[in-house]
Amino acid sequence: MTHPILYLSASLLLSLGGCNAKQVPATAAEQAQPATTDALPAAKSLKMGAEQLELYLPQLEGKRVGMIVNQTSTIGQTHLVDTLLSRGVQIKTIFAPEHGFRGEADAGAHIKDGNDPKTGLPIISLYGNNKKPLPDQVKDLDVLLFDIQDVGTRFYTYISTMHYVMEAAAENGKEVVILDRPNPNGHFVDGPVLEPDQVSFVGMHPIPIVHGLTVGELANMINGEKWLKSGVQAKLTVIPMAAYDHNMPYELPVRPSPNLPNAQAIALYPSICFFEGTDVSVGRGTPTPFQVIGSPYYQKKDFSFTPVSTPGATNPPHKDVVCYGKDLTNVKVADKVDLAYLLEMYQHSTNKDKFFNNFFEKLAGTKKLREQVIAGKTEAEIRNSWEPALSNYKTKRKQYLLYPDFN
Repeated sequence: MTHPILYLSASLLLSLGGCNAKQVPATAAEQAQPATTDALPAAKSLKMGAEQLELYLPQLEGKRVGMIVNQTSTIGQTHLVDTLLSRGVQIKTIFAPEHGFRGEADAGAHIKDGNDPKTGLPIISLYGNNKKPLPDQVKDLDVLLFDIQDVGTRFYTYISTMHYVMEAAAENGKEVVILDRPNPNGHFVDGPVLEPDQVSFVGMHPIPIVHGLTVGELANMINGEKWLKSGVQAKLTVIPMAAYDHNMPYELPVRPSPNLPNAQAIALYPSICFFEGTDVSVGRGTPTPFQVIGSPYYQKKDFSFTPVSTPGATNPPHKDVVCYGKDLTNVKVADKVDLAYLLEMYQHSTNKDKFFNNFFEKLAGTKKLREQVIAGKTEAEIRNSWEPALSNYKTKRKQYLLYPDFN
């Protein structure tokens, strides 16, 4: 099947001048240096899509560019906006995702439009009521360039923003360029596949909780599977990384959002984000968000913490209330969606009738999980119910991979 997608090496891009081309997945895979190579550790030669200016500057030349970026959009210590302005790129608009352009806002907080103090460029929020760029907001643009660090889970909203950017581009005849970055949870695939009646901004695609794709690979899947509204397809170019593979450990140099401060939080995120749909705190408003879990209603009292108002978590769940639970700051994180935390916190809750809230199904992507937990199903029984959808997804995923995989 041929899609309007480009996977380009430097020589191919320069020879084509950025024109549309057939799918060439081997090109990007050939660039990636396997993790077993002894000559040079892969981590030392890893290059982000954004760092490979020679691959995409020709496509931006003479074009009016809108950038979908945040605090993770850097080349070394320099923001990509500043780098491209210094190269003469005509940046007209910055579109900001959840948490804002500088990544300082609370989860779910309203982000106001404004101007970047450093460059004077207009900033348009793509969170809140305006999740998708409007026709008037893109009419004077030629290219929408996306460069945001993801963490590899279905409910992390940056990929939903990417979806809407691609959709707006397809509907308004604009090009999309995705600058690829590593997936810190890209070494496995797991979780229930999203069911159609649970589609929301925290889950827009029929993929599992841990999807095992980089943003570039996922963009290709969204386009190739025609998941955009009315089956439209964006004119999409993915700039792949060099020397990357899905087994490569990668620790983010910039926190992707205020409450994912380190590698431990990011690794735990797929397993404990469920609690955002319960009465259990995930440590927002503490020094260790997404590394502790607790509730005033947990029966065991050997560990406790008290959430307070902090930057990035100004009104956390159970603010100023003692929560009892578990310290996960030093646990070894399994390469799976670990249901043990959810099952134990429910089992030992004194407030089972109000343990879940209406957000839980959106995060889980299915109504079954709540029912299974309440019914006392084992983790093995619950995991078995994810089939055959999970295996079918794994098969489909393979055709969109740009980098060597883990199996």
